[in-house]
Amino acid sequence: MSDASPKAGPPHLVRLTVNGRSEELRVAPRHTLLQALREDLHLTGTKESCGVGTCGACTVLLDGRPVLSCLLLAVQAAGRTVETIESLSQDGQLDRLQQVFIKHDAFQCGFCTPGQIMALGWLLRRRPSPSPEEIRRGLAGNVCRCGAYLKIQAAALEMAGTGESAKSP
Repeated sequence: MSDASPKAGPPHLVRLTVNGRSEELRVAPRHTLLQALREDLHLTGTKESCGVGTCGACTVLLDGRPVLSCLLLAVQAAGRTVETIESLSQDGQLDRLQQVFIKHDAFQCGFCTPGQIMALGWLLRRRPSPSPEEIRRGLAGNVCRCGAYLKIQAAALEMAGTGESAKSP
């Protein structure tokens, strides 16, 4: 619990399901879901970049919908289901969407990649064959500071062209 201080108030017990596992955490009232994932559960795939909800690097799924984990308090996730980028790999095998990102070199520094994949996976689950415009809108809240947008779009279009829905996000 990294932000415990006398002003923070007493810790709260938070029970939630993360990547299919029941978890129980004691967190300070101001502890964000992002902090709980990275610091308490050691799930470091979800990235912290801006800390104010403008970049999308911290995107996870909460009850199946994308949220910015830097803006959500851990106590707000109590009793809910969280999926992170770590949920995609099974038995050391990358998810199809992750494979397509690698195929298209849809990352440079890779910092935004987990958030991009989680947002795109959610879109593909809802619409297995989205149009290029729907893809752009679906990824609008995810910033790539390296400018790999064309490669990200190519990966998304390949998934959309196959009509494959992402299995996990």
